[in-house]
Amino acid sequence: MLSYTIKRLIQGLITVWFIATATFLAMHAVPGNPLSGAKAMNVEIRQNLERKYGLNKPVGEQYLIYMGNLARGDLGISFTQKNREVNDIIREHFPVSATLGIMAVVFAALGGALFGALTALNRNKWPDTVIMLAVILGISVPSFVFAAFSQLMVVKINALLGISILPVAGWGTVSHMLLPSLVLGLGTMAYLTRLMRSSMLEIINSDYIRTANAKGLPQTRIFLQHEMRNAILPLVTVLGPSIAGITTGSFVVELVFAIPGLGRYFVQAVQQLDYTVIMGTTVFFGAFLVLMVILVDLLYGLIDPRVRVS
Repeated sequence: MLSYTIKRLIQGLITVWFIATATFLAMHAVPGNPLSGAKAMNVEIRQNLERKYGLNKPVGEQYLIYMGNLARGDLGISFTQKNREVNDIIREHFPVSATLGIMAVVFAALGGALFGALTALNRNKWPDTVIMLAVILGISVPSFVFAAFSQLMVVKINALLGISILPVAGWGTVSHMLLPSLVLGLGTMAYLTRLMRSSMLEIINSDYIRTANAKGLPQTRIFLQHEMRNAILPLVTVLGPSIAGITTGSFVVELVFAIPGLGRYFVQAVQQLDYTVIMGTTVFFGAFLVLMVILVDLLYGLIDPRVRVS
């Protein structure tokens, strides 16, 4: 297990290096630079700024400097936010995105496992039909549509009752987190529900489940120890990328609900061609995704002993 873990970590480092390199090349292939949108300035001031940020150096030399700083954990200084390091931006605002993402993942995982099992146990019955219809909507409709619709519903309910049940925007309390986390987790929950249903149907019709029923084991024990435990393995496989995707992919939801997460700064950096913030956040998101995938691989071995044996 130790050698496998070391091997996966090395593969993860190579993947992060590739992400960093691809992001660096893509940013320098975009026309213009972070100073293009600045106010009118004379040539001398522009040259001084380019010299300060290293934009006057050849691209190859900039790449070596960037990779050297990255190896030391230094993601650079923002071009557009005065005297603010990218590390500080990530340190201050990623916990907000992570909190929102964790709540969304918990909602998606619990709902996906529960509704997936329910549809499998009631195949071709009305619960199966209703839930699968909701799954199709959850997969097909973009998150910003659910966000706007949920805000409208909450406003109507608050006006009808004359009190504020839930806030429609902002951040700071648990009540502020509930609505955006539900909206953010809907798409993932729908995907996990469909995956859990397929896996559960395959398990229910397997030979060892028939044997357990023939032995007269309690249905609760069969469901929890044999059906759920084996059917949930595919969910664990995709849970790592789902965690990273929800935690780092909440840009639109953060904007709609006015949440001060890291996604807002990434969008602003793209609009302003802030090289360091774009590259730093992209590498951070990529490294986080790779880490989640590695952790899921290791967790998979703990859940299924056959993986450890192989």
